[in-house]
Amino acid sequence: MELKKELTLLNVFCIATGAMISSGLFILPGLAFAKAGPSVILSYAIAGIFCLPALLSMAELTTAMPKAGGDYFYIMRGFGPLFGTIAGFCTWFSLSLKGSFALLGMGAYLSIITHLPLNVIALYCCLFFIILNLIGVKEAGNFQSFLVLGLIGILVGYISSGTTKVDLGNFSPFFTHGFNAMFATTSFVFISYGGLTKVAALAEEIKNPGRVLPLGMILSIGVTSILYAVVIFVTIGVSDAASLKTTVTPISDAAGIFGGNFLKIIISVGAFLAFISTANAGIMTASRYPLGMSRDKLLPSVFQKISKRFKTPYISILFTGFFMIVSIMILKLDLLVKVASSVLILLYIFANLTLILFRESKILSYKPKFYAPFYPYLQVLGVLGGVFLLIEMGTVIVFMTTILLLLGFCWYKIYAQKRASQNSALIHVLEHLVAKDKELASGNLLTELKEIVIKREGLIEEKFGKLVEESRVLDIIEPIKMEDFFKEISEFLHKELNLSAKEIFEKFVYREKESSTVIANGLAIPHIFVRGKNEDKLVLVRARTGIIFPQDQLVHIAFVLVGAFGERVLHLKILAAIAQITQKPDFKDRWFEAKNEEELKHIILLAEKK
Repeated sequence: MELKKELTLLNVFCIATGAMISSGLFILPGLAFAKAGPSVILSYAIAGIFCLPALLSMAELTTAMPKAGGDYFYIMRGFGPLFGTIAGFCTWFSLSLKGSFALLGMGAYLSIITHLPLNVIALYCCLFFIILNLIGVKEAGNFQSFLVLGLIGILVGYISSGTTKVDLGNFSPFFTHGFNAMFATTSFVFISYGGLTKVAALAEEIKNPGRVLPLGMILSIGVTSILYAVVIFVTIGVSDAASLKTTVTPISDAAGIFGGNFLKIIISVGAFLAFISTANAGIMTASRYPLGMSRDKLLPSVFQKISKRFKTPYISILFTGFFMIVSIMILKLDLLVKVASSVLILLYIFANLTLILFRESKILSYKPKFYAPFYPYLQVLGVLGGVFLLIEMGTVIVFMTTILLLLGFCWYKIYAQKRASQNSALIHVLEHLVAKDKELASGNLLTELKEIVIKREGLIEEKFGKLVEESRVLDIIEPIKMEDFFKEISEFLHKELNLSAKEIFEKFVYREKESSTVIANGLAIPHIFVRGKNEDKLVLVRARTGIIFPQDQLVHIAFVLVGAFGERVLHLKILAAIAQITQKPDFKDRWFEAKNEEELKHIILLAEKK
């Protein structure tokens, strides 16, 4: 069952922004200031710059494959099921922890305006978000937009009120703990930009993802980076350094200094909105990873279940919500941030590597709507920058991240290896670089990418049905050579195409010399383009004794397609639809058992097409 496409540009912007502007702004600045001093402003800016290569790579990959699971989905298609399993678990784990982090942050700010127990508040909020996400992604997305727009308004008020109260003396010395501390803190605050990963997971539910997703992501990181820099600048400028190092409510404390108790409460409300938006985005996006992994047989099929009424993956949502409830009870804040950041950096490295793999694989059906600029230099810089940040995290965090990777590896070996059969772009890269061995790749990836392209563009069912209904049928009894077959086809079509039979024949022969149109044992799809305003023409061919193609390939079933140059997209859709139909296990038997032309056409018309 398919997920509904209901998210708009505003929803995408607000989901990504809300996922970033929360704990990264309302809790981390104090902890980060203790590590780097005033240079923490640069730590946030550098982290944002390091995100740019991954952002652009994710935008390209996701517009080529707008499916639930985001970065997991294309890492799986890039590197295969082993890395896909590890990436899926790591991303789900990281996003869920960030949501848990937000729930913990709520308590720190709510303690300013209420005396309710933190665990009780976090539990009820988490249950509320679970129910909201079960009802529908549109409702959750609209709620997210309301929260984020309100939050941005409060932050703009904080900036405008506090800028005039800034004491520039608070920024001296700027590099209090040196350059190394600034870079180490960059790794620490990297989790603040985790919203980019989150929104990619919802690609299957976004309207016009080819335009909306890249634009929403770019707008989000731009607005977020500016708000981070200016809000932290104001906070450091009005705060006492000793107090700032120890507080977990730095923005509210700063607001109280220059705006009194009223502004402090307003900022606490803004922080609460931010944490709500992050927790909501955490469940909304993290829950799509078990769904995507289950579709690829890396997790049990129960995670694929989608509510018939609300069209939401309810099992995945419940599972993710339960994990978040457990994690808020047992995890420490500082450790949670470091592990989640290290996993996020690792995933950004893989996003850049995956883009390089798909570009170099030369897969024709890899057709993104958005292309990352400055390829491959930007991606190489992204990989090197990510490795540098991981090194700066320290050996303990790298060790803990390695343990998480090993757990993903163990799950793959125990459960997923014998079930998953997904091909990868890595195989196609090796095929392209080594010997162009067509037997090396199974074709699963090519077929899947074609299906994604078709679904993204929208297959025009009426045109395909009309084409089949008006098709000519050729039932060949005696064996025939390919050249003679093409001559007969050319005679069949030359009047309808208003071209000479010789010209059509030469096009078929030339096309076959370029690359064989025999796509499977006994099956060929010869296809050419002609100039003019001709509509596509299709000939259904049944050759009981066979058509002899080059290298003694014997073809019994052929679909001959002639398309106009201006209809290339439709031409691709038709070819992909035919290839999909002929892969059905009983297709050949039904094709040869058909009693007449009408039955042959009905086999195509009534076949289930994705």
